Amino acid sequence: MAEFKLHCFGESGNSYKVALMLELSGCDWEPAFVGFLKGETRTPEYRANLNEMGEAPVLEHNGLILTQSGVILDYLADVIGKFGPKDAHERREILRWMFYDNHKFTSYFATLRFLVGIAKTGDPGAIEFLKNRTIAAYKIVETHLGKEDWLVGGRPTIADFSLAGYVYYKEETGLDVPAMFPNITAWAKRIYDLPGWKGPYDLMPTAPKG
Repeated sequence: MAEFKLHCFGESGNSYKVALMLELSGCDWEPAFVGFLKGETRTPEYRANLNEMGEAPVLEHNGLILTQSGVILDYLADVIGKFGPKDAHERREILRWMFYDNHKFTSYFATLRFLVGIAKTGDPGAIEFLKNRTIAAYKIVETHLGKEDWLVGGRPTIADFSLAGYVYYKEETGLDVPAMFPNITAWAKRIYDLPGWKGPYDLMPTAPKG
């Protein structure tokens, strides 16, 4: 049995944030498939035994059950001793970017990707709203990465892995991210070049076809 067990699914960028951290850190870990698209996270069993919030990812380690990708990344940085802050100031900066990620950078883009690229449905007005919100959020990060190679401290940290959760997916969103945001695209390539990098569908299982 692996030291870390990650309940996840391939389509989930929030799960990928944690899977990428575990993989780049060289951890002994294993994925456990969550049938999110079939409603598993909405079942009483899932909410009673794994996550009362009805979400993925969920990490099991040494008898602990941890939820929310940002909390999990912070925990892993502590217990693994990699990709974390060097001091209290860096910790606050990392948390600042992770909170921004969860509130804006990931949230708008992930919802847009789901509606356009996975569900292939949605009100056109809602989709246009999400596109505009995504662009506004991405512009903030684009400007920052025009001055810095990494989000915090001049090196890769869990802040980068948090914001990178959805940047490697290829599903349609209606946005040409490489053309619109070259600094974000170059930053994603720097993460891609880290030793041990793997994509979301290489690290996490997906539902069987058919």
